Amino acid sequence: MQPSRIAVAGASGLIGSALVRSLTADGHEVVRLVRRVPRGEGEVRWDPEGGRVDAAGLAGCDVVVNLAGAGIGDRRWTEAYKTRIRCSRVLGTAALAKAVAAMDEPPRVFVNGSAMGYYGETGDRVVDESAPPGDGFLPELCVEWEGAAAPAQEAGVRTVFTRTGLVVARGGGAWGRLFPLFNAGLGGRLGDGRQYWSFIALHDEVAAIRYLIDTEGLSGPFNLTAPTPLTNREITEAMGRVLHRPTVFAVPAPVLRTVLGEMAGDVLGSQRVVPKRLLEAGFTFAFPEIEGALKAVA
Repeated sequence: MQPSRIAVAGASGLIGSALVRSLTADGHEVVRLVRRVPRGEGEVRWDPEGGRVDAAGLAGCDVVVNLAGAGIGDRRWTEAYKTRIRCSRVLGTAALAKAVAAMDEPPRVFVNGSAMGYYGETGDRVVDESAPPGDGFLPELCVEWEGAAAPAQEAGVRTVFTRTGLVVARGGGAWGRLFPLFNAGLGGRLGDGRQYWSFIALHDEVAAIRYLIDTEGLSGPFNLTAPTPLTNREITEAMGRVLHRPTVFAVPAPVLRTVLGEMAGDVLGSQRVVPKRLLEAGFTFAFPEIEGALKAVA
């Protein structure tokens, strides 16, 4: 890919910051969307929940990537926080999609974040991108989140949705909390441990986003998960082997529900999600297995 001008919303997050590092290392010009007053030419102001974007700052961008949104696992899901999660994603996506659609020279691709939460509880059933949305807060959020990108799609901009799984990384997300516990010898399965966790190494997450940007003709939803989802019990055992720590502790489901409230359903729920479309498109995972993904960041 020739050096491009690429706008990134959510550039300070776990995935966004890793993507920006990868792009700049390869000589691309990255424009960061920020909520404060811009501090230089590499920043463009926007107000995602207010629906405002400095569209002039997007001029010349070949690609727009939207990874912005309040953290789904950052805190207990009160009604107020669920509203914040929804607004930060849905309204922000709508603002960017409308700005992209109104540009005299729109970008060639709009990549919009999403999540494997789209599918809801799947049990032992393997699901790919052809599966319908599930029931509950996260599936409903994902449907609305992806739907907010309609203005860009209607304007003819190639639009991609990245339905991301649990990202294996030390700097944030679920594993940002798991690593300290396991390193302290306090790690263990959650609930009965039979629920499937569809994971992806941070390296592969960034590589997949870049692959979707670079490969013409790819649009619509793509599951960004490793091809080998495992149960929580299996992942717990792998964490113990890689970190050389015991994994005798277990957190009973009732305790998780008491501590996490509604969000416990996401932790205890089973999602056996596979990246069918990504594999069919020719993408190769560097870390298809959990132990390799863990060793890369351990």
